[in-house]
Amino acid sequence: MTNERETAGGPNNIFQGLPECLPEEWFETVVQAGHIRIERIVSQGHSSPASDWYDQDEHEWVMVLQGAGILLFDDGKEVALRQGDYLNIPAHVRHRVKWTDPEQVTVWLAVFYS
Repeated sequence: MTNERETAGGPNNIFQGLPECLPEEWFETVVQAGHIRIERIVSQGHSSPASDWYDQDEHEWVMVLQGAGILLFDDGKEVALRQGDYLNIPAHVRHRVKWTDPEQVTVWLAVFYS
């Protein structure tokens, strides 16, 4: 099963179709097949609420394609990610977005897998 943006006739571009207004962080499933889901996430100055933690049943591999962000882990560790940086987050490792660059759009690519 694939996203409706994907067609057999030609390629798509991860930077096309970005929202012009970002009142909140934006999530789009690009591809979903079997036990894998790929999301494009777009942020600009967004962060997770201080009391909210992601605690997912799936592993998450995340990469910053453009912009910058900081992930905070439940153990207090912070990881800064800039363009080209990626990180693998095992299932049930609690984390949240502490900061994303307010001056530019941050585009993340997240691969969720079991």
